[in-house]
Amino acid sequence: MRQIVLDTETTGLEVSQGHRIIEIGCVELVNRKLTGNHYHQYINPQREIDQGAIEVHGITEKFLADKPVFERVAQDFMEFVAGAELIIHNAPFDIGFLNSELQRADSTVALEASCSIIDTLLMARAKHPGQRNSLDALCQRYYVDNSQRDLHGALLDAEILADVYLAMTGGQTALQLTDDDSSNAQDGVAGEQIRRLASGRRPLPVYVPDEQALAAHEAQLDAIAQASGGSVLWRELNLDKQRHTQ
Repeated sequence: MRQIVLDTETTGLEVSQGHRIIEIGCVELVNRKLTGNHYHQYINPQREIDQGAIEVHGITEKFLADKPVFERVAQDFMEFVAGAELIIHNAPFDIGFLNSELQRADSTVALEASCSIIDTLLMARAKHPGQRNSLDALCQRYYVDNSQRDLHGALLDAEILADVYLAMTGGQTALQLTDDDSSNAQDGVAGEQIRRLASGRRPLPVYVPDEQALAAHEAQLDAIAQASGGSVLWRELNLDKQRHTQ
């Protein structure tokens, strides 16, 4: 399955007021694994950017002055997402802006006609009713590192959302007994954030116990058996395993 995690930044909040997209960020998942393939594009909106929006994403009109308009990148964008399942946080916002841009580019195809869509905000609200479900709140809840997110950015937010989506849909991701955000760092375990191990890391060493270590292990099992007044589960499991291999 090919999925694209997508985010946009815009000149303002309301597409109905003529606001435009200024950044698109996408990362690719295939069979729930990040491939490293991504799409990232800054766009000249040919209009002013609201000051409130600049305070959120830090992108200025001066920075975008030499960037392409959406019409020039529309085909490349649509080819990248074609046929994929789009994963978006608060999908109506991004889809509304993208379809508006596609219409301006004289495209007759709405994004929904080319892709299926998953809204992670709706998914989070169903899993965590009555709680905060912003991307930052979900990062805290699922122990996803968002320490670099001082300002919003479409590609960075897409990468973070990919981690959050995989955590939300992949079962338990940390040793915790509660979903209460206030307990994140109380026990020194649940508060630790998930970080990926490098793919080129050296394999863990495997140490084979010598006779002295094996004797000490057996002595410890004897002590456990004596203290518990019965047999030791470890030995029972080993006997059961031996019977199945004979």
